[in-house]
Amino acid sequence: MIELKHVRCGIGEQQFHYDLQLPEGEIVAVMGASGAGKSTLLNLLAGFVKPDSQVHGEGEIYLGGERVDTLEPSQRPMTSLFQEHNLFAHMSVYQNLALGIRSNLKLTTQEQRQVEQALEQVGLANMAGRLPKQLSGGQRQRVALGRALVRRKPLLLLDEPFSALDPALRHDMTMLLKTLCQQHQLSALVVTHEPRDALALAQQVVFIAQGRVHWQGTSEDFLQQTDAGIKAYLGENC
Repeated sequence: MIELKHVRCGIGEQQFHYDLQLPEGEIVAVMGASGAGKSTLLNLLAGFVKPDSQVHGEGEIYLGGERVDTLEPSQRPMTSLFQEHNLFAHMSVYQNLALGIRSNLKLTTQEQRQVEQALEQVGLANMAGRLPKQLSGGQRQRVALGRALVRRKPLLLLDEPFSALDPALRHDMTMLLKTLCQQHQLSALVVTHEPRDALALAQQVVFIAQGRVHWQGTSEDFLQQTDAGIKAYLGENC
């Protein structure tokens, strides 16, 4: 289980408070208006933002029963993937994936095979020697996803990773992510503004409003909600 126990933080004048439990092994869509606190939720999980205060039973974050909020970001069993895929322009596709395992790129034979397997899974096996500038936007996102896979962490945190893609590529990447999460038995939290993505990709939706979890349930139920805030977000008349 992924659990945040009354985790609070303040950024500027805005306050955030998350009390949340999610099952492992599922894809969860994180939705809400801009500035509601979706990215802050992911950053707290990843360790890029620290809770304001922690006492026993509050401000704690758990993954699979293990407390992770006491760990540095690099030590947490999760991988973050953002819209800006952060590829190194002077390194090949293969090298960008290899960085996910070792920063010095000195891989063992087994680790080399991990990179090759990830390239095959994201459909880039024949582009290992290319530089990022030689790739399309969708291909660069596949490289970033492949690098996340080779890290072999049980939780993926994705902050609008495909929003810059055109609709066809967005759909393809969404389906690829769903397939890879199933194959590798990964949990994933995906920030998205697209209800269609939530329905196609996620088993659950967490709707964030004013820095808190406003609603949580299945993706099918989300689209049927009569809550005024959710209906307004979906563009429906209340």
